Amino acid sequence: MRRILLALAVVLVGSLGAVTIATADESGRVTEDVVPPVLEPPATLAYSPGPNATGVDPRASATVTVENGTLDEVTLTGPDGQAVEGEPNAERTEWSTTVDLAYDTTYTWSGTATGRDGAKVPLQGSFTTLKPEKVVRGVINIGDGRTVGIAAPIRIQFNDHVEDRAAVERALSVETSVPVEGSWGWLPDENGGSRVDWRPREYWPPYTKVKVTADLFGVPYGNGRYGAADITSSFEIGRAQIVKADAASHRVKVIRDGEEVFDFPASFGLDSDPRRNTRTGIHVVTEKFPERRMVSETFDYDVNMKWAVRISNNGEFLHAQPATVAQQGRANVSHGCINLSPENAKRYYDSAIYGDPVEVTGTNVALSARDGDIWDWTLSWEEWKSLSALSQG
Repeated sequence: MRRILLALAVVLVGSLGAVTIATADESGRVTEDVVPPVLEPPATLAYSPGPNATGVDPRASATVTVENGTLDEVTLTGPDGQAVEGEPNAERTEWSTTVDLAYDTTYTWSGTATGRDGAKVPLQGSFTTLKPEKVVRGVINIGDGRTVGIAAPIRIQFNDHVEDRAAVERALSVETSVPVEGSWGWLPDENGGSRVDWRPREYWPPYTKVKVTADLFGVPYGNGRYGAADITSSFEIGRAQIVKADAASHRVKVIRDGEEVFDFPASFGLDSDPRRNTRTGIHVVTEKFPERRMVSETFDYDVNMKWAVRISNNGEFLHAQPATVAQQGRANVSHGCINLSPENAKRYYDSAIYGDPVEVTGTNVALSARDGDIWDWTLSWEEWKSLSALSQG
C-alpha cells in the first residue's frame, strides 16, 4: 500500500507577524513559502478649524478626530496656558470643546493618539479666532428676580449701533410659563446705541413667569462689530393693575385684578394749551420718587413734588400737588402731569410698580414716539410687528 506523506509547519517570524509555511510532497521534499505580514494602519488626525486657520468663529467647536486609532490625552490651550474645556466621544475617536472660545486668541493642540499599529502620533498645530473691530454690549432692562407690571416691555439696550438686526433677533428668545403672543420691535437708536423691545400683543397675563435668553456672544452685528456676551434674565409679571385716568371726568381710577380699588379726583394738563396737555394713550410706569425736583424753563418753575410716579419720559408724572387740590375733580390746570392730593398720591405711589399701564383718555394730544422712552403701546399690533427685523423682506 502506497503511503502519502504530508507535513505542514507554521512558524511565526519576528514581531512583524510574517508567516512561514513548509510543505512536503510524496517524495519527502520540503518547500517553504513566506507570507508577508498584514500591517495595521497608523493613526491619521484631522482638525477643525484646520491648521493655522485665522478669523475663526469663537462660537464654533474646535474638534480633532482620529482615523484608525483612538485619542489618548487631548489638550487645547490658549496663550495663558489654561486648558479649554472639552470632552471625547464614547469611542475616543473625536474630541470637541464644550465652551465658547475667546476673541482674537491663538489656541494650540497637544496630546497623542494611538494608531491600530500601536504607534503614537502627536497632536499639534494651532489656529486663531477672529478679532472684532469692536465688541458691543447689550443690557436687559428687567433684572433677575424682579416683579413687574403687565405693560412692561422687555428691552435690550446696546451701547453701539447694530446694523445686522436680523442676526441679533435670531439670537433672542422669550419663554413664558403660559402661552403669550409677542414680538420684537426695533426702536430708533438712542444716544448712539440701538435698542430692541419685546412686547406682548395684549397686556401680560398676570403672574406669568418669563425667561429672556440673548445668545449674543459672537453674533456679527455688521461693520466689524460683534456681540460681547450672552445675557439672560428671569422675572415674573405681578398682579394686573391698570390706571384709568380720564381728563374729561377729572378722575383717576385704579383697577387691580379686575376690581376697582381707588377712585381719586385729579387735575390734568391745561386743556387750552397743547404744550401742557397730558398725552392721551397708554403710558407705562418707569420710576418712583418719594420727592422729585421738577424744573421747567419754558414755564418758569423749579419745585419739589412728593410721591412722584413717572409715566413718560416727556415729564409726565402722577404726583402730589397740594396747590391744585381745589381744582382736582373739577378742572385741568397742570403743566401736563396728573395732580392728586398728597394723601391720594401716597396711596397710589405705594401701589405702583415698574411696568404698570396708565391709560390716559380725554385729551387732545396723543402720546407718541416724540415723547420718548416707552411708547410701545401707542402702536397697533400690526404696526408693532412690522418693527421686527425678521418681518421685513
